[in-house]
Amino acid sequence: MSPWAWLALAGAAEVAWSQSIRPTEGFTRLGPTVLCVVLALAAIYPLTRAMQGLPVGTAYVVFTGIGGLGAVALGVALAGDPLTLARAAGVALVVAGVATLRAAGG
Repeated sequence: MSPWAWLALAGAAEVAWSQSIRPTEGFTRLGPTVLCVVLALAAIYPLTRAMQGLPVGTAYVVFTGIGGLGAVALGVALAGDPLTLARAAGVALVVAGVATLRAAGG
């Protein structure tokens, strides 16, 4: 698998992990806490594989960008988080940054 494919997989796991944090209720609920830890590990492993072929900074910025974008999107779609003009502009800047890093290559 290419480093960019590993990075996309890591980003998807990061999005899932971000959504698993709140149900732990401060890590006081065992089941959700175990799921949260498993998803965190599921995000880190493909990130390490991506970093074998990409600069660390590029891989990490894209990874956190995917996670942040996914968290915002799911928050708006599922949790009723507001989508203000300022938030949309911030998301657009993250997308532009990730696209720029991808275009710059490894």
